[in-house]
Amino acid sequence: MLLSAFLLTIGCGLALRRFGYAADLPFAVVKYGGSILWGAMVYWLFALIFVDVAGPKVASVALIFAAAVEFFRLWHTPDLDAFRLTAAGALLLGRVFSLWNILAYAAGIAAALAVDRALLRIKRTA
Repeated sequence: MLLSAFLLTIGCGLALRRFGYAADLPFAVVKYGGSILWGAMVYWLFALIFVDVAGPKVASVALIFAAAVEFFRLWHTPDLDAFRLTAAGALLLGRVFSLWNILAYAAGIAAALAVDRALLRIKRTA
């Protein structure tokens, strides 16, 4: 189930980035929707890695990681900046530092945690 959530989140994020503007979605929806989905994807990734760890702890690690990636954008080298100009670099590392992104990541991580806990409750009652 975690792997499905991880892959679905990636698919939704890529679709939003690829088709969001073509579908006339507002800039904020595409920009921050993608960041929210990226934060959720980080949660699912860590949930997959740390299967036996409680969701709130996974969320904490995911938020620390996401914030670290955002702060990493403040570090510049020619090779790193060249990678950031590629599609993979932009998706993985981003290009410009923004505190708003950290807030969006936190929202995505919180949403993923809520979904994870709801799915766990459903699984327990089934």
